[in-house]
Amino acid sequence: MKYCQGTKCHTYDTTDRKRGTKGNKRNQTRSISHNYYGGGSFCTLTCQNDWWTEHGSRAIDHFGRLHNPIVLDEANAWRQVYNHDHWEDTTQPRFHEKNMITKAIRPLTREQG
Repeated sequence: MKYCQGTKCHTYDTTDRKRGTKGNKRNQTRSISHNYYGGGSFCTLTCQNDWWTEHGSRAIDHFGRLHNPIVLDEANAWRQVYNHDHWEDTTQPRFHEKNMITKAIRPLTREQG
């Protein structure tokens, strides 16, 4: 059973969080089933945002805060994208590589496609 990791999940007053008998009611953190956020760690976007507010800055510091911008240039701008010509002509490859800076297009290598 996976439980929501939201730091305030148990404080939100909903019927599915209520547990206990008539005179002994309490709220409890939700279990996560098919509706989930944050890769299956939170029951709602509100709970995900609560966690981020409390722990986000420390998480970034732990995993590595950027101190310089990441730069996209011609050398590292190649991305695999859908080939729109494939829609009209299925003999064309479904994907090709496109340089997001120069807009140049090249076919995928055997290893890529």
